[in-house]
Amino acid sequence: MTDIPANPSGKASRSLPGMGWGAKIGWIVLLAYTVYAASLLEITWTRFAAGLGHGARFLGRMFPPDFARWQLLLQDLAESVEIAILASAVGIVLALPFGLLAARNLMPDWVSWPARLAIAVCRSFHPVIVAILFVKAVGFGALAGILALIVASIGFAGKLFAEAIEEVSLKQVEAVRATGASFFNVITFSVLPQVLARFIGFSTYQLDSNLRNSTMVGIVGAGGIGGTLFAAFQRFDYDFVCAILIAIIVLIMLSEAVSARLRATFQ
Repeated sequence: MTDIPANPSGKASRSLPGMGWGAKIGWIVLLAYTVYAASLLEITWTRFAAGLGHGARFLGRMFPPDFARWQLLLQDLAESVEIAILASAVGIVLALPFGLLAARNLMPDWVSWPARLAIAVCRSFHPVIVAILFVKAVGFGALAGILALIVASIGFAGKLFAEAIEEVSLKQVEAVRATGASFFNVITFSVLPQVLARFIGFSTYQLDSNLRNSTMVGIVGAGGIGGTLFAAFQRFDYDFVCAILIAIIVLIMLSEAVSARLRATFQ
């Protein structure tokens, strides 16, 4: 029987090393910068405490919600849903070739890097900022919102598609190539079967994201319920604001349920 050596110090050994001087200095610098940035941005406890009181009064004016204009509410919600569905359909279709061209395991660098740059540009700006640009270009209305969300879909879904394609097994790709298949057939019979389930999951998530964003782009005049919400805020019509927010929450919850059902069906 092997004897177990005793710990001469009588203390339990520590498996985790102590924090080094570099880490300590890093935390001190981070804390100092946090205090400095808070002072520059005028973040004080007095303002925070006053904000709690203002927020309580604001919430008190929101209840009970006013659903008297339910027809306008349903009409604007329907427009937001239409914007999200159209933008998702077009954006995902356009994101597929961008994702394919950006995949570095299938494309040479002179093809993948420009495609990745285009995807990065589409992801660089919030949909509301892009919506402002399209409102200036095509005018107020749903078209500006659809175009803005198409750009957002290309940026987000294109990146996810490219990463999924880069993770496929190249053995299947080489096996199909060995049969003399064309590039299109290689993609159809070796790449897509490996990533189809993930593509469906990405697409449903993008639809869900566009539905959320479609309620925001209307704030800048790009259609949907966001414009009605912004107008209600400007009129201090807070009970109607509460009704709009409740309707948006219900819409998003329904979207979550539908997206989860679709992912469970195809995965």
